[in-house]
Amino acid sequence: MTSVDSRNLQVTGKLVFGRGCFNQLDEILGKKRLNDEAPFIFLVDDVFESNPSRDIVSLIPLRGPDRIIFVNVDDEPKTSYVDELTETIQREFSELPNGVIGIGGGSTMDLAKAVALMLTNPGGSAKYQGWDLIKNPAVYHVAVPTLSGTGAEVSRTTVLTGPERKLGLNSDYTVFDQMVLDPELIKGAPKNQRFYTGMDCYIHCVESLEGTYLNAFSRAFAEKAKQLCREVFLEKESWDDDSDEKLMMASYMGGMSIAYSQVGVAHALSYGLSYLLGTHHGVGNCIAFDQLDEFYPESVAEFRQMVEVQGVDIPGGICAGLSVEQFDTMIDVALFLEPLWENALGSNWRETITREKLRSLYERM
Repeated sequence: MTSVDSRNLQVTGKLVFGRGCFNQLDEILGKKRLNDEAPFIFLVDDVFESNPSRDIVSLIPLRGPDRIIFVNVDDEPKTSYVDELTETIQREFSELPNGVIGIGGGSTMDLAKAVALMLTNPGGSAKYQGWDLIKNPAVYHVAVPTLSGTGAEVSRTTVLTGPERKLGLNSDYTVFDQMVLDPELIKGAPKNQRFYTGMDCYIHCVESLEGTYLNAFSRAFAEKAKQLCREVFLEKESWDDDSDEKLMMASYMGGMSIAYSQVGVAHALSYGLSYLLGTHHGVGNCIAFDQLDEFYPESVAEFRQMVEVQGVDIPGGICAGLSVEQFDTMIDVALFLEPLWENALGSNWRETITREKLRSLYERM
């Protein structure tokens, strides 16, 4: 038998899916209350702090010392914010929390993963930006997505903007212990936000399927997730319950696909936009992908069909007027993500991706 160096993939331990399954969270957490004096920390997107149309807060099963902390994700998650949240929890509670629950979109779930890690790993989070630098297991942590598409609920990374770069805490310990996938919770999200986040999933699938790291595992998940994205964004102009369920499963499967492969050109460029301009990940991917006909021609054409069917706007001109130094900053961030370029173009990717090439791509955005 030929020896193959395959990665031993860490996946989420438990998953519950279905309408109304958020009501099971109290029972799920009850089995993890190992210390009655220790809290569960609920990190909740502050869009739900006062939102009668999407009342999620009243459903959160608080017990004893449990605490809700509303988090602001108007900006992409930063290492400084992760450290601030971690220090707040450590100051307020002498006991290590029983767990951290992230309730929100991809940024909120990334914050929950990062805080769960930093409660058990010393030093600021910036020192752990990279691959497999985390040494200690995180506290128990749970994903409750209220938007679908990022795959943050399933990925082994938590993407953070640090003082020097935008880069994830990539670790087996990052993966959530439990997912609660309730399609009711994504109902009522703003149309543009749904689209940008859903396109993150679509682009995951494209970059996985057209990458050099592709394998049967990644292909199986990506093909199904891409099909579901088409059903949601090409075949329907209006949103319904069926769309919520399909996109929630597409997000999961798209995340599983890249967990055993990698993303590509759009994500690398989006990281540069986010680091310099603060562009949110989903919309940044859309801005970048719209300029990538030479890399993904058929999928970019299909993406533009989705934009037209859904009647959304893709921002343009965001790089107009940038200085040479600012372009160089974005290029440095993008070039640092070598695995993404290798997946997209192979081991000789540097022959195609020069600083001049990246400058020309950013100038179109």
